[in-house]
Amino acid sequence: MTIDIAGLPPERIAFQLSPLAELGMALHALASPGHHPGLHGWATATSAGLKPDLADRLHEADFLWTTTFSDVMMPFAGLRGGDGGPGADLAQELDVLDRLDDDRFVRCTLEFTCSTSYSSGAPINPDRVLELATYRGPKQLDFARRILDDPGSVRAWLRRLFEDCDQAFFADTWRRVSPQLAADARVKTDLLRRKGLGEALRAVSAALALDEDAHRITVDKLGEGHTSATDPAVGGGLSLVPSSFGWPHLMVLHAPGWRPVIHYPVAGANVPVPASVEVLKLRMEALAHPVRMRLCRYLARAPYTTTELADAFGVTAPEISRQLALLKKAGLVSTRRRGRYVLHQLDVAAVARIGSDFLETVLR
Repeated sequence: MTIDIAGLPPERIAFQLSPLAELGMALHALASPGHHPGLHGWATATSAGLKPDLADRLHEADFLWTTTFSDVMMPFAGLRGGDGGPGADLAQELDVLDRLDDDRFVRCTLEFTCSTSYSSGAPINPDRVLELATYRGPKQLDFARRILDDPGSVRAWLRRLFEDCDQAFFADTWRRVSPQLAADARVKTDLLRRKGLGEALRAVSAALALDEDAHRITVDKLGEGHTSATDPAVGGGLSLVPSSFGWPHLMVLHAPGWRPVIHYPVAGANVPVPASVEVLKLRMEALAHPVRMRLCRYLARAPYTTTELADAFGVTAPEISRQLALLKKAGLVSTRRRGRYVLHQLDVAAVARIGSDFLETVLR
């Protein structure tokens, strides 16, 4: 996923807090607790404290934050003529949401039932939207009909839902997490000013990289997409929004006609460095071969030389060397010298991380 920033003034790149985006991520953590094992206690306590009516309404709209993260949670990025930044509190951000024109509001709320036209910017085909919504079940079909027929009533319904969430649990949650998010934004802003965008991006996530001529940001995700931070139709700018609820998700708003937003998790002491998609691919391919799997069985128990492995497998030393080279390239086997012999051993910790790396990569 790429973001073009060529010609973007440095002052248009900003680390900013967004209460509405954090509410969206909190709702995602409530709806998909399996994505966020570290938040299990919070999610359990919060869900148990919800009144039945609010819980039912959240279930009615949960496709806006369960499968992925709807752009309706970042309306500041789609507002033409705005300053490009989120509001100071949830009420201000809901006011911004109210100011989105109907076409943008309908598109971002129907993103998951008209994903092709949403990402391409093509006009919405209501018949196609309803057809796709049918596949998602009656709940989403009913919502799609409502938003197509009367977007104004859905706006009011959604705002009331978010306001009730704020009263029920989010106001207290925001008071607790916002100081940490503000501190992270200050640190990253200072790093941006002192050492430049490349260093600031590295501090945000190892999955972010700035190309050599500083014209493009690349986000290492399995998903594909492209956007520009200098679209004159909406106004130039790039927002980087920290989240306490986000890990392992690294979200990039890249809808046509919206300013890009990188919504990133604030790293904790126990948050691992994300594996790149390429490294994960190499490791899974390296293990998807019966000979290399048998090699791992040997090397997990003790270090072996190439000759010892060749004798055990009944093949030539060059063939064993070829298989070991693939495992070493994937970072799964380490080597050390003992006298004139080279010993190979499985990196058990690296292999143990593959399952977590895979899950974190597909969720990123």
